[in-house]
Amino acid sequence: MEDDVGFESQDKDIKPTKHAYETDFIVYGPQEIEQHQNEQIKEVSNILGQPPESTAILLRHARWNKERLIDQYMEKTEEVLESAGLDESAISHPPRLERVKRFMCDICCEDGPKLDTFAMKCGHRFCVDCYRQYLSTKIKGEGEAARIKCPGDGCNRIVDSKSLDILVKDDIRERYKDLLTRTYVEDKENLRWCPAPDCGYAVQCAVKDKDLPRIVPTVHCTCGHFFCFGCSLNDHQPAPCSLVKKWLKKCEDDSETANWISANTKECPKCNSTIEKNGGCNHMTCRKCRHEFCWMCMGVWSEHGTSWYNCNRFEERSGSEARDAQAKSRQSLERYLHYYNRYANHEQSAKLDKDIYLKTEKKMVQLQTTSKMSWIEVQFLAAASQALQQCRQTLKWTYAFAYYLARNNLTEIFEDNQKDLEMAVENLSEMFEKPIDQLQSLRGDMMDKTAYCTKRRIILLNDTAENLKSGNWEFNVSL
Repeated sequence: MEDDVGFESQDKDIKPTKHAYETDFIVYGPQEIEQHQNEQIKEVSNILGQPPESTAILLRHARWNKERLIDQYMEKTEEVLESAGLDESAISHPPRLERVKRFMCDICCEDGPKLDTFAMKCGHRFCVDCYRQYLSTKIKGEGEAARIKCPGDGCNRIVDSKSLDILVKDDIRERYKDLLTRTYVEDKENLRWCPAPDCGYAVQCAVKDKDLPRIVPTVHCTCGHFFCFGCSLNDHQPAPCSLVKKWLKKCEDDSETANWISANTKECPKCNSTIEKNGGCNHMTCRKCRHEFCWMCMGVWSEHGTSWYNCNRFEERSGSEARDAQAKSRQSLERYLHYYNRYANHEQSAKLDKDIYLKTEKKMVQLQTTSKMSWIEVQFLAAASQALQQCRQTLKWTYAFAYYLARNNLTEIFEDNQKDLEMAVENLSEMFEKPIDQLQSLRGDMMDKTAYCTKRRIILLNDTAENLKSGNWEFNVSL
């Protein structure tokens, strides 16, 4: 039987797919998420004959895969209940507060006839104050909710929502519900929280991990944030998640420092010690082993006669391998820097464009005042700014994509699309530097350039997405 995929899609319209690079997804708010949890609990509770609070524990233990839970429950009821932290024999004993004669709390050792106590269905009884403190520590201190165990020594019974309602105050109860909602989303393969700060929306998407080498599933939250459903990073189309991970690691770790050293220093041909040239003379003497060699060709210096300052020997056998390694290292570094510099340039430009976007509303107000244009008429500035940011983000990741791309008959088309988008972006970006009094007359031109940027971005992303899905791209690393 297939895994439960989560929300019923008929409850809310799926965003229609218009282009090859777009992915179907649905955005849900906190209340909708809680509603879907409750509906699943109610449905499964009726099937299993378990109370809702126990059914909730069973579903969380099964990571909300209701079909698998029902099958296993029908086959091995006692085993399923035990592994989930429940006990079938204890279902008929509802939790309640009691005052028990001659009772002493095992946690604080308090006793007395007026001591309120509490025990779950498992029967381990403690004073109410200790139980409340235990639950408060678990929920507020440790951020636990779904798998809070009974405080009894060695007891694996899970604290259910009905027991918790009896004990805790409203603030703890609300925190408990929030944590359960977070667990619900995190447990489901087809749901992700929007990673934008302070956003409470979740996105549902059918793309699975096994699909990620062939799809870049960018989704758009109601809060306005674009992110990748596969890795939760900011939108990185057209580069697949695995390439993004490799690229970011390459940019951040020390591998490029080592590459620089390899390109700007040489190893002694005899003992392999690293040597940096600090003068103009090509006659090198290794400080470690005292071996003398030529910096230019890496050959033994004795073969050079008296040519102290200039190597005139082109193909000494003793230095050919060292020269080849040096050339390859330089070529590798130059290739990396070519793509990294352009990646970094668009990243920096995007930050500057974002500053422009933050100032755009002020410009829109000024333009509306000076030109007597309506608020709707000045929206072309906001549209242009948003398009600029999106295109910069795409261009940035085209260079990471291109770095790992092996050349084939499709590469030139990709590079042409990349160049066309880059030129369109620069032309639009220049228009934001125009003085405010010129923007009214440039409105039509800016709208045309905005539309053209968007068009070129769609063409590039459609091309890369279609070929990625078809397996037509070849990469110099495994995805």
